[in-house]
Amino acid sequence: MSAAVLMAACSQPKPAAKAEAGAAKFNTSLPMDEFMGHVVDPASFQYWEGSGTEVTAKGEKDLSPTTEEGWTKLENAAATLIEAGNAMQLPGRARAPEADWYRHSQVLIERAVAAKAAAEKHDKEAVFKAGAALYEECTACHEQYVIQPELKANGPAKGDPLPPLPADIQAKVAAKAAGK
Repeated sequence: MSAAVLMAACSQPKPAAKAEAGAAKFNTSLPMDEFMGHVVDPASFQYWEGSGTEVTAKGEKDLSPTTEEGWTKLENAAATLIEAGNAMQLPGRARAPEADWYRHSQVLIERAVAAKAAAEKHDKEAVFKAGAALYEECTACHEQYVIQPELKANGPAKGDPLPPLPADIQAKVAAKAAGK
């Protein structure tokens, strides 16, 4: 009888099976270019749009927020970048070489934390510096994972990839080159 009870106890479902059913599951099927386009790029641009100055023919314009809502937008953008850096490290997201990918992701997080803190303090100068640091990291990662692979696969762009400068700008460049 005791053997039957022991056998019955051994055949009971294990508690670990229930824990596995409730385990975290990640869907990382969104291609990285879409993840960047829908998550990282909008957050980055939202942050950069609220920092520094814009120089136009009409003069300089301070891009810093002037309302609490504007500062909150910067905080939200930085928070999104923090979480994007985390999401870039989920299983199935890393690109080779993985150590570099993780390093870029972690630097993004670190710099976004500083960017969020600057926005929380309403510190225009710190927001500008944090935005520049974010930009440097974005361009470093893109150089390694987008630009160089594209060049390796397809070679340099054919022709001039940039549109011509407007005539008034061309004239200023020519005048400066001539020493005028």
